[in-house]
Amino acid sequence: MASKTKPKSVKTNKKELTAYYKDMLLIRRFEEKAGQLYGMGQIAGFCHLYIGQEAVVVGMRHAMKDGDQMITSYRDHGHMLACDMDPKGVMAELTGRIGGYSRGKGGSMHMFSVEKNFYGGHGIVGAQVPIGAGLGFANKYLENGAVSLAFFGDGAANQGQVYETFNMAELWDLPVVFIIENNQYAMGTSVERSSAETELYKRGISFGIEGVQVDGMDVLAVREAGKKAIAHARSGKGPMILEMKTYRYRGHSMSDPAKYRTRDEVKEVRSESDPIDAVKARLIKEGWADNDSLKAIDKDIKAIVSEAADFSLESPEPDPSELYTDVLLEA
Repeated sequence: MASKTKPKSVKTNKKELTAYYKDMLLIRRFEEKAGQLYGMGQIAGFCHLYIGQEAVVVGMRHAMKDGDQMITSYRDHGHMLACDMDPKGVMAELTGRIGGYSRGKGGSMHMFSVEKNFYGGHGIVGAQVPIGAGLGFANKYLENGAVSLAFFGDGAANQGQVYETFNMAELWDLPVVFIIENNQYAMGTSVERSSAETELYKRGISFGIEGVQVDGMDVLAVREAGKKAIAHARSGKGPMILEMKTYRYRGHSMSDPAKYRTRDEVKEVRSESDPIDAVKARLIKEGWADNDSLKAIDKDIKAIVSEAADFSLESPEPDPSELYTDVLLEA
């Protein structure tokens, strides 16, 4: 019930590969700007950057169909952007401004967009997994054909509620895909030191859930695995687990100096496995782009991110009366 995907050359074309490049680069540049704003004191509280893991969410997003949902943990900015949420609204939320998706009250970890089928952003480790299954339960009950994608990390993979969710999801054949973003260090402890079973795609075996390990630094490999898993869930066969072997370049959060790994290790991953560089290299190899056209794309994306940053700083802070909104819904 568990297997590793074998490396292969995935067919693609100029249009889709260019789109994947733009999507990943937008996330990378957005997160770099968020890191700068945090250093300037414009972003308060926790801030978890997605730099290095871009291929996971972009690949999965391009495997989804209209109506499918996404839910994730607190490392969520990349997921929002992949769901086509407005960068200005995301950045404004990071800076706690009224123009943000949660009107400045959710911050980095708690943003939602029902319109984009994005259900958060959750600060409690592993809490989004049962909620993701709940979305799958609703999809099955409503017979709407939609699939829920629940993202969580290697640290959350050891949480008890994750296994309770696996049990119920398989018992009820819920249309859910569980995506484990294994960046190998959780909050600061390596998988080898914290997990008795280090091959996380096998975690569903005792429940009868099929699992697959995927190269999470390869956007095309992610997309192909995502298509198969989503089709499996949509066809009524129940949930599936995808373990994405990925890597975060920054610390767990902005306050993490990441002394539990060497600079040489990070440098090696960046030089040999960077997901954006890999797509850039293939675009050039296939003759679909050159350095000048790729620089132009980067310039355009930097302008989008700069506009989002300006908007976030110009947007006013929430009025104190906002403390009393979104607390109670009178039915």
